[in-house]
Amino acid sequence: MFRYTQYNDKRGDIWQWPTHMRLSRIVLMVLVILILTPLFTHFYLSNIERNVGSVTHDAHSHEDLPDKLNEINDSDLKIGVAELLRIKGSVLSELRDMESKRQKLLAEIQSYMRSIEELKEELTHQQTNLNKLKISVEQAQVAQKEALEQNTPDLAFPKRFVVNELLEEVSFPSRVASKKCRMFSCFDHSRCSLTSGFPVYLYEPDKFMILHKGWDVDGFLKTTLKQALGYNPHLTNDPKEACIYLVLVGEALKSIENFDTNVTNKISSIDSSALRKLKYWGGDGRNHVLLNLSRRDLTVVSGDIFSSVDTGRAIIVQSTFTHENYRPNFDLIITPVLGPPGGDVWQECSSMLPARRRYLLTFQGEIKSRTEEKFKLSELENFVLQHLRGLLKTKTSDKFLFEFECSLANDDNSKIGPEDWALCGTDSSRKAILKESTFALIFAPNSAFISTSLLQGRLYEALRSGAIPVILGGDQIRLAYDEVIQWRRVAIFLPMARITELHFLLRTIPDEDVLLMRRQCRLVWEKYLASVQSEAEQEESLGPLEPPFDSPSYRRNFSLILTQGHELWNDWGDPFRLYPALPTDPWLPSDAKFMGSGRGFRPIGQGQGGAGKEFSEALGGNSPREQFTVLLLTYEREQVLLDSIARLRGLPYLHSVVVVWNSPRPPNAELKWPDIGAPVHVVNAARNSLNNRFLPLDNLKTEAILSVDDDAHLRHDEILFGFRVWREHRDRIVGFPGRYHAWDINTQNSWLYNSNYSCELSMVLTGAAFLHKHYLHLYWKWLPQAIRDKVDEYMNCEDIAMNFLVSHITRQPPVKVTSRWTFRCLGCPQSLSEDDTHFQERHKCINFFSQVFGYTPLLSTQYRADSILFKTRIPHDKQKCFKFI
Repeated sequence: MFRYTQYNDKRGDIWQWPTHMRLSRIVLMVLVILILTPLFTHFYLSNIERNVGSVTHDAHSHEDLPDKLNEINDSDLKIGVAELLRIKGSVLSELRDMESKRQKLLAEIQSYMRSIEELKEELTHQQTNLNKLKISVEQAQVAQKEALEQNTPDLAFPKRFVVNELLEEVSFPSRVASKKCRMFSCFDHSRCSLTSGFPVYLYEPDKFMILHKGWDVDGFLKTTLKQALGYNPHLTNDPKEACIYLVLVGEALKSIENFDTNVTNKISSIDSSALRKLKYWGGDGRNHVLLNLSRRDLTVVSGDIFSSVDTGRAIIVQSTFTHENYRPNFDLIITPVLGPPGGDVWQECSSMLPARRRYLLTFQGEIKSRTEEKFKLSELENFVLQHLRGLLKTKTSDKFLFEFECSLANDDNSKIGPEDWALCGTDSSRKAILKESTFALIFAPNSAFISTSLLQGRLYEALRSGAIPVILGGDQIRLAYDEVIQWRRVAIFLPMARITELHFLLRTIPDEDVLLMRRQCRLVWEKYLASVQSEAEQEESLGPLEPPFDSPSYRRNFSLILTQGHELWNDWGDPFRLYPALPTDPWLPSDAKFMGSGRGFRPIGQGQGGAGKEFSEALGGNSPREQFTVLLLTYEREQVLLDSIARLRGLPYLHSVVVVWNSPRPPNAELKWPDIGAPVHVVNAARNSLNNRFLPLDNLKTEAILSVDDDAHLRHDEILFGFRVWREHRDRIVGFPGRYHAWDINTQNSWLYNSNYSCELSMVLTGAAFLHKHYLHLYWKWLPQAIRDKVDEYMNCEDIAMNFLVSHITRQPPVKVTSRWTFRCLGCPQSLSEDDTHFQERHKCINFFSQVFGYTPLLSTQYRADSILFKTRIPHDKQKCFKFI
């Protein structure tokens, strides 16, 4: 029920209300109409729908269908269904087409995505190449600047200059003046220019005789000297161009009797007048060398045959000199020729081990009988003999062997001469004792002599057997070639008056120093005394790409002897040959390359250092820029070889690749060598030999040699890291696969070759290693032939031989680099190292090489070299030296 209330305004009708009230009433009426009208309409329509719905519901019955609907037959229904199926098929076909188009679009999208990734990688690759090229350009600009700024260009070898005239006839003042001869006063240097080639002229011994009638030169010496000089490039047949004239005096074959030190002219076999009549004597004998090679049995006394002869300005070379007649730095003391024809060979040498042998000190000799009072033993000499005899009764564990009386076989040699002592026994018996001696006692000759054949001969025998010489009275004598050989590293010199200190002194020398001296004994004996004849990589900027440039060669020919002459004669050198470069060439101090000596140096960050980016732009280090050569040994594995060479493409600092084709069958003429950006040279070996791995070939133009097998697989970063490490250890083998020699605990007297995991190694295999080219020369020119023969016999062990050689020379172990991520070529044909007999042969090689060397030079090391910053956490804006090393 509604209640209606009528509101009346005092002013009358609603239209008389205020305007805002009228608007409110109008809006309200409109809203009421808008709301009510849809409601009435919905109610009406709902009634109609219900009525129609009832009719429709009833129409589901076929009886109630209209007539027209009953007229629809089955055929029409089938047509309708078919039409519906056609529409369905069409829709499905369109859906399949749309799905196919969708798949194609997705594939295109994926292809575009891959293209985008490839373009990104290519962009990175090109960016890396661009950076490399930028570095290369910068390096080339630096090299150009150095070439323009250098004050002195590389010196060319001077023109060869030799004299073309005979010695002018001049007269020499007197024999007194000849005794004062020195090189600056008696030698004509004008005939020996720097470029003359040091020509030597040999007087034919059979035509130019300077001996008295009834004397003759030993035929063996004449033949040997001719043969030795026949292979010498300095020999000349033109006396006009000669620098020196060699006169063979040799050893007179006539027996020496009634020798008296006071009447030395009785033993002289030299005809002074014949000497002055030599065809090119020139009046004073300048630049002549009188060569007196003693070869006689050391039990025969000898003297200075030139003591009563005026030799003018000629140089005397012999074993026996008196203090009065010897001219320092002019005459030359040599050892007698004691070895068999061709020289002693390595079999004559005993082993260097053990350090302490059966006897601590030995001596075999006899004091010569003396009838005259002035030749009686002095008080000091008697004391020395008594003290030595007392050592035979020592209560220590040391054993001595002294023989002061010889057998009757030596009685005929007991004549007074320059030697106070005569040898006892035969050469073989003395050798047997010396091989069991740690030290060998040698007595100096009487005070009138500075050197004798017996003294030098005893020294020779001691060195040959590895017995360290102890020279009693060593303060008054000189040994052979002492101008250049540091004998104090070989022998012990003890004054006579210090005989009581002898035992104590020898006991204070530790085993390490005994072996060090014995090794030096072996070096000196072999070199100077044994013979008279000479014999797809990770994208990483690893460095600039530069054209090949050779390592400097023969730059120290004339300064080497001045600055490192002693090392050349006593350590690593060979004074009879010139090599392009040596691994021991000195380095400049660090600041020199920034203060006037920086030519060729490439300091990292121009001297400021830096991380990986700056590191990859320059070699740095302590030596100037250089490159390396890959020396690759192969045998009929062409595809393996080509793959190995192809992997070197784009390798920075690569000078060239030298392939040693180690097969009698030449490579296929149609073989196409890959283009790697560096020259590839192929050398056909004369025969199949693993020794060919170390051929000192002419086309090896760099000091650094990377020796690799044809199936070795090394990444670029591994190779370059090995190269950088080798530059800091130029005298050692630096490489990847490490091995070691293990003591055979079962036999207790031999070594085993071992490749098991170990915390020590003593060898780095040369199938993947850097080494200096100098060692290739030494392998063929210095290493005993017996070792190379053994390599050919087993077709194995050349890498062990090279490790023996380098360790013997340097007395240092090799250097292993990195953990060797990759090495062998997967899928390559079987190599020799996989044969069952391979290791057995290598066991035998180590023991045989030890026998040849007299000891085992291999030394163990317990570390390897890894890159700086490899395991260091660095800021995100910095780069490691190598990403994976």
